[in-house]
Amino acid sequence: MAPETEPLDVLTIGEMVVDFISVEKTDTLSNASTFERHLGGSPANIAVYVSKLGGTSAVIAKTGIGAFGQFLKSELQRHGVTTDYLMMDHRTHTTVIFVSSTAATPDFEEFRSGDYLLRPEEISDEAISRTKMVHASTFALSLEPCRSAVLGAFRRAREMGKIVSLDPNYSRRVWPDYKEARGVISEAYRYVDVTKPSADDARRVFGPGYEPEQYIEMFHDLGAEIVIFTMGDEGNLISENGRITAHVPARPVAVVDATGAGDAFWAGFLMATLEGNSAVHSVLFAREIVERKLTTKGPLPSEIDREEVYASLQESQAGAKRQKG
Repeated sequence: MAPETEPLDVLTIGEMVVDFISVEKTDTLSNASTFERHLGGSPANIAVYVSKLGGTSAVIAKTGIGAFGQFLKSELQRHGVTTDYLMMDHRTHTTVIFVSSTAATPDFEEFRSGDYLLRPEEISDEAISRTKMVHASTFALSLEPCRSAVLGAFRRAREMGKIVSLDPNYSRRVWPDYKEARGVISEAYRYVDVTKPSADDARRVFGPGYEPEQYIEMFHDLGAEIVIFTMGDEGNLISENGRITAHVPARPVAVVDATGAGDAFWAGFLMATLEGNSAVHSVLFAREIVERKLTTKGPLPSEIDREEVYASLQESQAGAKRQKG
């Protein structure tokens, strides 16, 4: 089959940026003075992890044509991600973000340029028809014309019967107009099948003071069919069609590097879901992936053996049953 018509597992849309991650371990950028360059942006990272897990993925994003844009394209290609739909525009610059290296939630400061300039007409029906799943983040919805590009892609994906996935990573620092953000996010969820809010995401979207079960209900009310609610050390709640079906506990790990952990979890979940696993089993698979990420400095290896991960998962489940017995 020709590369340009090879089916895709996941098509991610939105921000692809250069992350400058601090060499120093720090919760705040004010204490960082040395930085290393990495491919960044949640959709791009998820596409890379899907490829590392043996899936097929592509990114639709806009960058400049300079050294940073070339770096990002090279990184995608190095990891086997399709770059057929990458828009490199000489009229703009590549977005860069400075990020603190920490085991907690990273501090960041963004300098946005090209990422939000992706236009609706730059997302083709061919790209959407080629994939099983379309994924984007709230970051990509924060500015026009990328907002309309993502919303239009979601609508067309829903019409074509594709799975639509949204990461509700809302931040007032990125999107200060909260009223506008709530309206746009609500519109996006009309097309969303599956979403993965963290407890922090939920508080930023809906405000503080609610129980996890209430936040989950709010995401269902917006339109999501499956909600994976991640709570850090408290584990993950799985809710399907308005009903919480399982709690998957977190296991204690010695955190080395939390950068990109959420993207690793999400890629693991999406790949396991596309292989026909239940939501619970997909979360268990994702937990295996995120634990490997948390205990590894920098990115995970270029290839991750899914069968080995499934075997490890079966072994841990068997061990848990023996302990109960």
